[in-house]
Formats: sequence, C-alpha cells, structure tokens
Amino acid sequence: MTKHFLTLSDLGADGLQKVLEDAAKLKQGRGTYGHKRLEGQSVVILLEKASTRTRLSFEIGIAELGAHPVCLIAKDTQLGRGEPLSDTARMLSGYAHAVVYRTFGHERVQELADNASIPVINGLSDSYHPCQLLADLQTIQEFSPGDLATKRVAWVGDGNNMAHSWILAAGLTGLDLNIAAPAGYQPDPAILAMGRALGGGEIRVTHDPAEACEGVDVVTTDVWASMGQEAESKARAEAFSGFEVDSELMAKAKSDSIFLHCLPAHRGEEVSAEVIDGPQSRVWAEAENRLHAQKALLLALCSNS
Repeated sequence: MTKHFLTLSDLGADGLQKVLEDAAKLKQGRGTYGHKRLEGQSVVILLEKASTRTRLSFEIGIAELGAHPVCLIAKDTQLGRGEPLSDTARMLSGYAHAVVYRTFGHERVQELADNASIPVINGLSDSYHPCQLLADLQTIQEFSPGDLATKRVAWVGDGNNMAHSWILAAGLTGLDLNIAAPAGYQPDPAILAMGRALGGGEIRVTHDPAEACEGVDVVTTDVWASMGQEAESKARAEAFSGFEVDSELMAKAKSDSIFLHCLPAHRGEEVSAEVIDGPQSRVWAEAENRLHAQKALLLALCSNS
C-alpha cells in the first residue's frame, strides 16, 4: 500500500519519532549519512502556491539524496488549463517516484493521493502544514533538550494550518499545547477533537496570549493573513490587536524558552523585531531544519533500503 504524508498523523507516533531521529542524523552527517539513498529516482514538486522554503528545501534535499527534483508551477502546466487533478495524479505516477504538492484546499491534496500510486507529500494546504512541523519539532529537540512529552508550547495567533498541525503534534508526541487566538479565528473544532483523540498532551484554547505563554518552553506564531487571505488583512489586523509576540509576552515564558516562526515574518505585526532577531529566536535553524527533516521524510516514504 502506498504511503502518503498528508498530515502528521500519517506517520503515527513511532514513525514521527523515527523521522525526527533520522533528521538529526542527516543534519549531523550531511553529505555522508543517507547520501544518495534515492539514486535513480525522480520527485516532482508541484506548486499551486508561491514558495521559497518549501521549494528550496525539497529541491536541494532531493538532489542530496541522489534523486532528481522536477519543479512544476501548476499554472504553467495543463492543470492551469483545467486538466482534472485525478488525471494529473495518474500521469505523475507513471513518471515519478513521489510528488510534493503545495496547494489551497486540503481536499486537493487528498484527491491527488487518492488517485496516485506513488507517495504524495503535503507541502502545504489550507488545513495543514505538516512538513513545517517536522522542522519545528526537530528544532525543539535541538535547542530545548529533553523528551518532547515534557515540553509546553504556546501558539499565538490564527487558528490556521500551522495551529492545526501543532494540534496533531501534541496528540502524537505528548507535548502540552496552549493556543491563543481571537474569537472567530480559533482552530477547527473537528481538528481539535482529532488531536485530543490521539491521547497525547493536553491541548488548551484561550483568547489570552499572556495566559497561553505562561511558563512555556516554546512560543511560536505565524502571519495573521496567510496566502489567499490578503483581502482580509485590515480586518485581521484589528482582530489580532494584542497578539503580537513581543518581549513582554516572551517574558511570560520560561527564561530559557525559544521562539519559532515558520516564515516569512512581518516584523511589527505578529512578532516584534526584538524577538525574532533576539537571542531566544531559533527561526533560522528552524528554516534550515526543513531541509533535514524533509530528507528524513523522503527516506521514510521512498527508500527501499
């Protein structure tokens, strides 16, 4: 049966831990560990949304594993002229060994996977961003030593695809998660129920960022208006007033806490410059870890050795 990676839950708790262990080894032994394990394979990166980190980290990672990366901008393909996604899935399955898909509605990722006979990796959808969470969890293990199940994380901001992925991460790893989001922007109740049903860490939702950040090991956030939500920017800026992660909010967390952001960031909106550019920020290591974590994921899905 073809293995897909549409959400973190597709790995399960044990599979997630194995990917994180391999990611650390790949970072430590870059150029040696896992080198050329996917030689002779080809991986398609299909982009319907603009990308910097997803494209770079996958293209470079695929090449470092010995495979051939092929990046397709969807609007420049027959998809952009109305070819059914199901037909594209069947066609890609005859050419490539896996496909990374960055799109809008999560149902599109699901449709691609339903019709593909090769692994489909969710490079981002409106509901989930699981590849980013692999990097985030790797970064926590790197800079906040100790079992993930002992960690407390505060998510401050929109109950978006990143918040949803943190919910599943809490359920799978046992970390405790505090989500602070304004009314009308809280996470999907169905995804909250899914995360809690996994039986891991406690997941709390509040409207108060200070309450969410009290005594946590990690504070993390994202832009207030994601791609496709630009028309809502003004309304969102008003709704998220008081949700900026600044030094005062970071002071609520543990003194050795770290700050994460999936990037790109808007300084002076969801995070202050003094935090993202300050000593507690680990965003650049976090961005780099996209490369290592995704290489580990590709090995888990595509390697026969």
